[in-house]
Amino acid sequence: MSIVKLNNRGVKDATAFGSITGLGNLVFISRSTASSSASVSITSGLTSTYKEYIFMFNNIHPATDNANLQFNMSINGGSNYNVTKTSSHFRAYHTESGSSTGLGYRTSDDLAQSTGYQTLVVEGGNDNDANSVGILHLFEPSSSVFVKHFIFTGMTDASGDTARPTYVAGYGNTTSAINAVDFKMSSGNIDSGTIDMYGVL
Repeated sequence: MSIVKLNNRGVKDATAFGSITGLGNLVFISRSTASSSASVSITSGLTSTYKEYIFMFNNIHPATDNANLQFNMSINGGSNYNVTKTSSHFRAYHTESGSSTGLGYRTSDDLAQSTGYQTLVVEGGNDNDANSVGILHLFEPSSSVFVKHFIFTGMTDASGDTARPTYVAGYGNTTSAINAVDFKMSSGNIDSGTIDMYGVL
């Protein structure tokens, strides 16, 4: 696999990336910044131009302790976020003290033909230095033939000072085009953070 070549000065300011063999090119589309936001809705840019979209979450900080970062999809430009989804969800954890570790499936955070919001990261802490990061892949959202697969990998400094990586995958069970997505916390606002959207050529 070749090394990523930036077309700009650095990752922080990059708007386009050079090729990654086998993965294609990343094209920067938009940045959404949360500031005491009830939700972050992305209602433009999801088109048939790209077969894959990537959302990068940076320093997502919840206003409420133990809140989960969640997402949903829309087929009507954001009028409703209620796409039927089926998913799986598992996570690992390790406390700072080293006293507790684990790896397990989260039946409370998966979905089975549900229109509810999908949990991504679990129980984010609202300590001043706590945050969540992650990458969500959404595949061919404009297809009128196939369901819409998604894969998420993330990490949070959870409440109680716990390292908690999370892995989620599933599909939106619709052949209608997905043209908007919404991100929110399970409780309270998104205090701060950014969500960058890229298209994959």
